[in-house]
Amino acid sequence: TAVPILQELIEKGEEEDACIELLSNILEVLYRAQKHGAGEGRHKDRGDAELVKVKKHIQLILERLLHIVNRRVIVLDRENTLRSHYVACMAAILSQMDKDHYSSYIKAFPSRPELMDFLMETFILFKDLIGKTVYPSDWMVMNMVQNREFLRAINQFAATLTEMFLSNSSFELQLWNNYFHLAVAFLTQDSLQLENFSQAKRNSILAKYGDMRATIGTAIRDMWYNLGHRKIEFIPGMVGPILEMTLVPELELRKSTIPIFFDMMLCEYQLTESFSRFEDEILHKLDSEVEGGRGDEQYKQLFESILLSCCRRHPELAKPGENFVALVTGLLERLLDYRAVMNDENKTYSMSCTVNLLNFYKEIDRQAMYIRYLYKLKDLHISYENYTEGAYTLLLHARLLKWSDEANTAPMQGLHSPSLHTQRQLKEALYNQIIDYFDQGKMWEEAIHICKELAEQYENEVFDYEMLSDILQREAKFYEKILKMLRPSPDYFAVGYYGQGFPTFLRNKVFIYRGKEYERREDFEMRLLSPFPNAEKLKSTSPPGQDITGSPGQYIQCFTVQPVEEAKVRFKDRSIPEQITNFYKANHVQKFSYSRPFRKGPKDPDNEFATMWIERTTFVTAYPLPGILRWFVVTSTTTTVVSPLENAIETMMKTNEKIMSEINRHQNDPSLPINPLSMLLNGIVDPAVMGGFAKYETAFFQDSYLQEHPEDEGNIEKLKDLIAWQTPLLAEGIRIHGRKVTEDLRPFHERMEQCFVQLRAKVESQYGVREMVCFEDRRSGRPRSMAWGPDWDRLSHAGDRRVLTEAPPTPKPAPRTSESEDCRNERKENRSSTFFGYRRRDLCQSISELPEPKDEKRRLSCNMSESSLGSSEGKQPPPSRDAAGAQPSTAGLSPSPTGFGGRVKSASKALPLPRKISPMVYETFLEQSDA
Repeated sequence: TAVPILQELIEKGEEEDACIELLSNILEVLYRAQKHGAGEGRHKDRGDAELVKVKKHIQLILERLLHIVNRRVIVLDRENTLRSHYVACMAAILSQMDKDHYSSYIKAFPSRPELMDFLMETFILFKDLIGKTVYPSDWMVMNMVQNREFLRAINQFAATLTEMFLSNSSFELQLWNNYFHLAVAFLTQDSLQLENFSQAKRNSILAKYGDMRATIGTAIRDMWYNLGHRKIEFIPGMVGPILEMTLVPELELRKSTIPIFFDMMLCEYQLTESFSRFEDEILHKLDSEVEGGRGDEQYKQLFESILLSCCRRHPELAKPGENFVALVTGLLERLLDYRAVMNDENKTYSMSCTVNLLNFYKEIDRQAMYIRYLYKLKDLHISYENYTEGAYTLLLHARLLKWSDEANTAPMQGLHSPSLHTQRQLKEALYNQIIDYFDQGKMWEEAIHICKELAEQYENEVFDYEMLSDILQREAKFYEKILKMLRPSPDYFAVGYYGQGFPTFLRNKVFIYRGKEYERREDFEMRLLSPFPNAEKLKSTSPPGQDITGSPGQYIQCFTVQPVEEAKVRFKDRSIPEQITNFYKANHVQKFSYSRPFRKGPKDPDNEFATMWIERTTFVTAYPLPGILRWFVVTSTTTTVVSPLENAIETMMKTNEKIMSEINRHQNDPSLPINPLSMLLNGIVDPAVMGGFAKYETAFFQDSYLQEHPEDEGNIEKLKDLIAWQTPLLAEGIRIHGRKVTEDLRPFHERMEQCFVQLRAKVESQYGVREMVCFEDRRSGRPRSMAWGPDWDRLSHAGDRRVLTEAPPTPKPAPRTSESEDCRNERKENRSSTFFGYRRRDLCQSISELPEPKDEKRRLSCNMSESSLGSSEGKQPPPSRDAAGAQPSTAGLSPSPTGFGGRVKSASKALPLPRKISPMVYETFLEQSDA
């Protein structure tokens, strides 16, 4: 009696909540009646008839309640507390429905479109309830009850899909697509991930509800195979959901669902003879899934073994399948490494893993993913103030763009990108940002290269002279900074990570690190060891053995290495400011060396140089430093042994180079403190301090050594030549020292002069006289370097050229200029300087007014520079009549095995002084004090 009345009220929309409550009460009475009638044996016929009536009423009420509750759940907001009540009501109703109820309910729809709409709405509703749980996550019972009932309903509706919406005439792609997305969302929801619960809670859930993930996973697999030839319509759309399902950490689920990937590959291959769409999609989705926390080493191994096994059973897919599996497992390995360190406080290793990923995407030509990780790397660098590395990283993106008005095809990255529609606009914006980063990183040489490229565009392509003016002014400031601003050279460190306890991207590998400005090795090691508190530092610099590399622990080896400068052809034999050459000694370097001294043969207590051998290890990195990282892995290592004689030659080369560097520094800046020069000179000329080169003479210049080592004759002559060339360098250094020394240090200077007189007499008598030819350098008087490389014998020899000493030019009448122009002309005039000399304004003094030198021994030699050498074709311009008298004779010029140029005199006879010398030579090198 009540049911028809309530139905009528519900249809009119009156007192819906009250009707629901009455229906629920009636439903409870009917269930009790059903239970009571089934339990009594008497009046069986009457009881059966009553039970049929009761079931019919129950079914009617359930249908009506389900309809009302579904509508209420959909329209109510998530935050509304009533929603949870209706969801509970829905779960209670579903729990009372058996297979017959579902079947009857489905058949009750008058038409197929109405049934399809119902299934669509139900799938969307269930997916929404799964994604936006109405119960707290710790309310395990309610969540599991809801999931159990949802699973029963999904499986019932899946059967309906197969029966009514699978045939060619009735297939509904969107409906099937909604089913798969609902099933995957159900499987991957947080409340079913048992590995996140405690062991006791996990056991309780398994005992009462089982692992519902395996059940729904099997259903998804079966539904996929039921699709038949319709599978291609779900590729690549379903690749992501299936991948998400297979990444769930449940072994049996993975084993049963990973083969779906091979079925997708086979399906696309049979249709198009490739599976590129499937491959692109799985690579893209795998990146986001693993970064989000899914996937592990077990999944990588299962994926590899299962798919390889499937591919090998199909000959046409064997080779492409193996390549695909290798590609995915390689990406998985890098992604897992990246995820392991991306949340560490120390982002050093996150940068390294990011570079591994972007290099991987570059190799497989996935530009969108490559650019994505470029900007991740750039952001990491800027957060650590690694501006140089950030600039190099952005430069990789800029190099992908063209100077054209084509539209940007790659996805936009960075804050500035959305408003930049063409490649030219984006590239210009990137270049300006790169210039700023290079400026902050004091890499002005690199910034200048970018400025030149922008200037070329502004001048010759877009004709924007205003922007051209701006960029040229910026470029000029960078040139000024190179010469005027202090820029310390960084130290480089070799770091080895040994032992199986390190991640794969570090394990048993050696890296070269570029230190920060003024960073000590102790501070660097502390920063290096902070991510690995359990690591043990190795004290030896030798490569460890198998007992270390194969151990489960962590061992770190760290030591300082020296950059090996590559020979610069354009710097060869040129007088170049040290600010320029010093940059290339520590930048754009890919080779680094470490020298370890050791003894060989019987020890000589009186002369350690005779048995001092050097084991030199050279490391070659994958890329030059600096680059997109502050460190790069070592790709090759070579070890050479340097003999004691070769070691002595190298030491003399470095000493001579250091003397020349100090001389140039003091010539440029007279205000420099004299102490470093004092220590350097005294350590060489005073045998009591360093022992001088007498140890070399004892060790290598004896007849007995030459008899035992006849192959070293050439190196012995080279060492003698280096010793001889050191004399004019020392002479100039002592002259500068005497000019700047204070009265307090005058006795020290006089003592040094006395030692030098004895030293020079000895050297000149035994190894000959060397004189550095001097000329007037018309460029800036800043510290200059001859750009000597590690092998002086590779430099061209002075004997191959004729060196002229320029005569003062004849003044010409000039038009009247403004005061500012006069100042500029005066500054230009003051730029003339000799290599060792200082500026002199009065260059027009007559030669006849110069006093004659009193003693030949009081002359100091000067060096050679390339500016006054012959033309590029090797021809010498004819000297003028005035210059001819001041030109030194070239008869004494000879090639030197060390690369020095100048006059080489015999040891027994000294050449006479020239009759005329230039004012600059006289002013610079004439010693005024008594010898």
